[in-house]
Amino acid sequence: MAAPMELYCWRGDWGLPSADLDCLTVLTYAKFSGAPLKVHKLWNPWRSPSGRLPALKTRQDGVIFQTSKIITHLKKQKYNADYDLSAKQAADTLAFISLLEEKLLPALIHTFWVDAKNYVDHTRKWYAETIPFPLNFFIPNQMHKRHLERLQLIRGESWREDDETLEKQLYTDALECLTLLSQRLGTHRFFFGDSPASLDAYIFSHLALVLNVKLPSSRLQQHLRSLPNLCQYCASILTIYFTRDGETFPRLSPKSPTAESSDYEEEPNKRRNQILSVAVGLLAMVGYALLSGIVSIQRVSEDKAVELGLALEEDEED
Repeated sequence: MAAPMELYCWRGDWGLPSADLDCLTVLTYAKFSGAPLKVHKLWNPWRSPSGRLPALKTRQDGVIFQTSKIITHLKKQKYNADYDLSAKQAADTLAFISLLEEKLLPALIHTFWVDAKNYVDHTRKWYAETIPFPLNFFIPNQMHKRHLERLQLIRGESWREDDETLEKQLYTDALECLTLLSQRLGTHRFFFGDSPASLDAYIFSHLALVLNVKLPSSRLQQHLRSLPNLCQYCASILTIYFTRDGETFPRLSPKSPTAESSDYEEEPNKRRNQILSVAVGLLAMVGYALLSGIVSIQRVSEDKAVELGLALEEDEED
């Protein structure tokens, strides 16, 4: 019997099976297509075989870690949620996914990673509390940088964080996108009828994060809640596909050391992660000692070194 494919993704929170947009997309698509995955829900991306999340470990193709490539691989393995789509519906899928990436995703990134109040009071705080020490000191910063680079790539070189006009346009585009999605869905159960497709996985993951996460500031959430068909759409997918086996996703509290240790034993690459964690911990402590002045490194000039050497030689002769 072939080894099952293994999916590594961020754990869930706020009533969602994953707290990460890309991980949530892959998990949802897997549910829609019936792909038999062994899912590892992690606190720490370093436990992934690629060092990033989501990541799909396969027998033939190694590790795949981009959302679109993971979904493409599942389709090649005959787990295709788009099997019954017409040529027009397949074209509409590409068009709407592009719309999400160009219009809604930038505002989503801005809401979680650029908006100062949301980032400090929610996003960074959440990752700092869930990622184990000492990785929680710098992994959130790496993720922050990566999301800013992604936003820059989508919006082009003209994007600047401090430009209020560009920020206003960013949210205007996102609100228009939400309204368009609401009009396109109408009274249908899914975007192409009674069965979900890959487009539904992408749309649901974007909407569910906006709808479920309680942020200090969220213009997107206010507008989304005024569109009842999209709210019902998200609630139905959560109920049908993620509570089928009694699986629920309550609000998480920070992990206890015992819980972290238990989870740690179950994950692969244990030895590597132990070594990395110890090394990072030592570097963090040394850095702290140097910065705080507990330990100092003094530079000795060449003349002074010669004088010290001569003095030591005289002491040895005596």
